[in-house]
Amino acid sequence: MNRRLFIFQGLLAVFLIALVSLTGCSSLIGTLNTKGVVAQSEKVNVPVFAAYEDVPVSIKPAVVPYKVNPDLSNITNRSMFQISDQAKDMLVKNSFAVVPNDYREFFELYETERYEPVPLFITTDSILHNYHLFFDHLLRTIETDKLASELKVLNKAMLEQSRNQYDTLKGTGWENAAKRNTGFFAVGSKLSDNAAVVPEVIKKEAAEELKLINEHNTMAISPVMSMGNGDENIPKEDYSQYTPRGHYEKSDILRNYFRNMMWYGRITFCLKNEDELKSAVLAALALSDDQIRLGWEKIYQSTGYFAGQSDDISYYQIRELLEKVYGPNANLRELTGNKEKWKAFMKAVLELKGPSINSIPLESVNQTAEEREKEIKGFRFMGQRFTVDAYILQRLVYPEVKDNRRGKMRVLPKGMDIPAVLGSKQAYNILQSEDETQYRYYEEKFERIKAETEGMDKNTWTQNLYNGWLYSLLPMLQEKTQGYPSFMLNQAWARKEINAFLGSWTELKHDTILYAKPVYAEAGGGGDNIDDRGYVEPNPYVFARLASLVKMTSKGLQEANLIDDRDKENLRRMEEMTLTLKNIAEKEINNLQLTGEDYDFIRFYGANLEHFWLEALRDEGIDHRSAIYDKPAALIADIANYPEGGSILEEATGHIFDIYVVVPVEGKLRICKGGVYSYYEFTWPINDRLTDTKWHKMLETGANPPLPLWTNMFITTR
Repeated sequence: MNRRLFIFQGLLAVFLIALVSLTGCSSLIGTLNTKGVVAQSEKVNVPVFAAYEDVPVSIKPAVVPYKVNPDLSNITNRSMFQISDQAKDMLVKNSFAVVPNDYREFFELYETERYEPVPLFITTDSILHNYHLFFDHLLRTIETDKLASELKVLNKAMLEQSRNQYDTLKGTGWENAAKRNTGFFAVGSKLSDNAAVVPEVIKKEAAEELKLINEHNTMAISPVMSMGNGDENIPKEDYSQYTPRGHYEKSDILRNYFRNMMWYGRITFCLKNEDELKSAVLAALALSDDQIRLGWEKIYQSTGYFAGQSDDISYYQIRELLEKVYGPNANLRELTGNKEKWKAFMKAVLELKGPSINSIPLESVNQTAEEREKEIKGFRFMGQRFTVDAYILQRLVYPEVKDNRRGKMRVLPKGMDIPAVLGSKQAYNILQSEDETQYRYYEEKFERIKAETEGMDKNTWTQNLYNGWLYSLLPMLQEKTQGYPSFMLNQAWARKEINAFLGSWTELKHDTILYAKPVYAEAGGGGDNIDDRGYVEPNPYVFARLASLVKMTSKGLQEANLIDDRDKENLRRMEEMTLTLKNIAEKEINNLQLTGEDYDFIRFYGANLEHFWLEALRDEGIDHRSAIYDKPAALIADIANYPEGGSILEEATGHIFDIYVVVPVEGKLRICKGGVYSYYEFTWPINDRLTDTKWHKMLETGANPPLPLWTNMFITTR
């Protein structure tokens, strides 16, 4: 297996975990010190995963405006549906209505309704969910089959190197730093493989550390990182972050991999502390061994294709400075013997750019920006990734944003901040109505970060799969113009699209919860002689961008020899399906007649979704649709943290809801039915981070929180 293949393997794994986990937004101390999101994205050159090829869209909106009669008398198939008076009122007012239901998967709804049969409405929600399913499958498979074993090899090599350094440096000013590293990599080794042997010299500290990690329910000073450290202000570690979440609760291999990678991704060797800086330098020296460095790159560098670069100082920057100060052959003897060069190195390392996103629980609320930067600037062995959405949320919480008129601090963000910054006027209006924009400096910070994201060009948006996923969602945030179907020309529809945006974004955060840096988700026949011609949600730009993303995913994995023929064919079919949706949507907006083939595609859409669902879960032994009750679509991800208040922000999707939409077919109005996300956002105790399993139980027992109030405009009661 060649080096490029290994790099891609690591990349995909980290990407899915990383895709985002905004899970660490420590609202007490988050500060951003970059000049902008674009500058941060160019901080380090990262290899290109695969070229992003635009799919052209050709539309000239020409749908004739229409209204629904108060008694629904101008709807040809009104007798097909038994809906509430509230839903009827919404159909009259907005030409669509969303009604709560408890479908476990999108394909279940579409296949059930095809057999009725009723005209189907194909939603962007359903195809975006389809991409999430396959994305999660690919990542989960690579992590299990490739990366977990690679990590064990790396652990063993780094522990051996650290132990050798400790033996060499005993009796010098570097002894404690070497001992710390021995403990650091011993803990990593033990997390991946319980049979790993912990050196006697750090057995006590390692045992204490492992206990905190395995209990994962408290905030405490790290026993390993604090050994020999006289700094009374050393930051605490949030051990609740080591709760396996997302797909990492599904097997022992994934649980162990999650904890190990979380340890390497979160623990910071602070540059302000000379002894911890020595540890960082010793780790960089150990990675200078070509074979060990290659193993590290198999996991670390590869992740850049999927989720971008580390937000913290990495091996590359430490190594570059070492060569600048000590020359290309820096070694232990020179480090310990040349005090003048060491002073020069310490001065130079403090000039390195610090992280844009803070994920360290700090306790001081009165620090200046410079003091906070100094506190969190450090080296991470396999640092979590910079993501655009985490950057946005970090900028819109304390201390960047202050208190409101009631003296309340904005310690946790809102998911709504993301679509608002990325261009949705309706999202900003919702924030205003909830008094979220009334915090001091919120509007100022909002406008600044909005300008920064508007400065991102297509190349920045498509440099990795994480960004590419967000890029696919952006067209949903744009207001629709005259010539689009009437159901899309009202505030309620704008909110429905925000709901879809947040539902898909939650799935992105869920899939990448390990890697993304947190701020501190059967074809049978229908009835005969019933006109069941359906409709595709006219969002051609979303479908076009998603098709480009699917193609980029497939192309990159093929070039890396990281995908088998079966999944290559599945991605080809997914791209083809998405392009067909784009083509049908173009015809609808341009007021052109659909073909019989188009209507058949809509009619049998549920069977296609079921195929991809079964393929995405085959690695878990799923081979029949009955498993939807064990593997429902609902998921959850914590995206931000408020340690001092003991709370986190949870984002979740629940059961699939019905959407009824009035659409024109050959000049006459009809109701079509489809499926949409249900979206939830709520705070939860930090020491009880919710897993998918816990969330599913809450949904089944009715213990879930209510839907956001802003959804009342388009979601009815049952």
